[in-house]
Amino acid sequence: MTDASDLPQQIEALGEKLAQARASINRRFIGQETVVDLTLSAMLCGGHGLLIGLPGLGKTRLVDTLSTVMGLHGNRVQFTPDLMPADILGSEVLDVNEDGKRAFRFIEGPIFCQLLMADEINRASPRTQAALLQAMQEREVTVAGHHHKLAAPFHVLATQNPLEQEGTYPLPEAQLDRFLVQIDVNYPDRDTERDILIATTGAAEDTAHEVFTAAELIDAQALLRRMPVGERVVDAILDLVRACRPGEPEAHEAVQGMVAWGPGPRAAQALMLTVRARALLQGRLAPSLDDVAAMARPVLSHRMALGFAARAQGVDLGEIIDRVAAQATDMAAAA
Repeated sequence: MTDASDLPQQIEALGEKLAQARASINRRFIGQETVVDLTLSAMLCGGHGLLIGLPGLGKTRLVDTLSTVMGLHGNRVQFTPDLMPADILGSEVLDVNEDGKRAFRFIEGPIFCQLLMADEINRASPRTQAALLQAMQEREVTVAGHHHKLAAPFHVLATQNPLEQEGTYPLPEAQLDRFLVQIDVNYPDRDTERDILIATTGAAEDTAHEVFTAAELIDAQALLRRMPVGERVVDAILDLVRACRPGEPEAHEAVQGMVAWGPGPRAAQALMLTVRARALLQGRLAPSLDDVAAMARPVLSHRMALGFAARAQGVDLGEIIDRVAAQATDMAAAA
C-alpha cells in the first residue's frame, strides 16, 4: 500500500518543478498562459490535446518547446489530403538476408515517439485520421495483424484549423472524444504581440531547457491520480456532465432543444483528472469548485454539438457550457 503521509510534500515539490517548466516554456512561447497551462494539464493527465486556432499563432512552436522542456522524443507529421495511414503508422517491407531468405520487416512510422505533433490534423482524409484512434486510446498500433506497443509516455498534440477554412475535414465524434481537452489559441493582445516581435526578430532568441525527463513525467502522472478530490467537487462534475445531455431528466434548460448530443462518461473522467492538474499547476493540494468551472469549456466543447436550430440562431456553445457549469458549482457549494 502506498504511504500517503508524504503526499503533500510530493505535490508541493511537483508544483515547484512545474513552475520551472512553465517559465522555460514562456521563454519561447510568450504570453498565452492559459494555453500553456491547458497543454501541460493534458500531459500531466496522460492525455492528448487538440489545439484549435488560425495559422501563425505559435501552435507548432509551443509543441516543439514542450518536447524540449518535458524531455520527450518528439516527431511532427504535417497532415495533407494525400497522407496515407502507413505514412504515420509504418509498414512492412520484404527484406532479403545474407542467406537469400526473404522475410518481412516492420519499419516504424513517425508515431513511434513520445510526443507526436499532428499538424493540421483536419486536412487529412477521414481514413488517415482514423489511423490515430487505436494509438491514442490503446497506446499501440496494429499493422499486418501484428501489435506494436508505443513508447511511454505517449501524447498526441494535434493542431486544427477552423473548419470554415477551405480543405478541411471535420474530425469524427469518436476521435474528438479521445482528446482530453480542446485548447483554443486566440490572437495575442497588443502588449503580448509587441513582446513577441521584439523577442523573435533579433539576432538571437531565447531557448528553452529540459526540466522533466520521461520517467519524471510518468511519476507526475501517477502522483496526480493520488490527489484527493472532495465530495462537492465530485458532485459538481457529475451534475455538470449530466446536465449537458439533452433528453436526460437532469438536463439544463439551456441544453434542451439547443444541443444535439452531449458528453459521455469519458468527459466526467477527463474533468476528474484536469481539475487536479489545474490545482497542481496553481500550487494547491486539492481541486476546488472553481477548477470545475474553469475546466468545463476545455473538456466539454469538443464533446458536444449544437442542433441545427441553435446554429441557425447563432447560439454560442461555450456560453451554454458556462451557464450549466455555474449552476452545477452553485448547487454543489450550497449542498
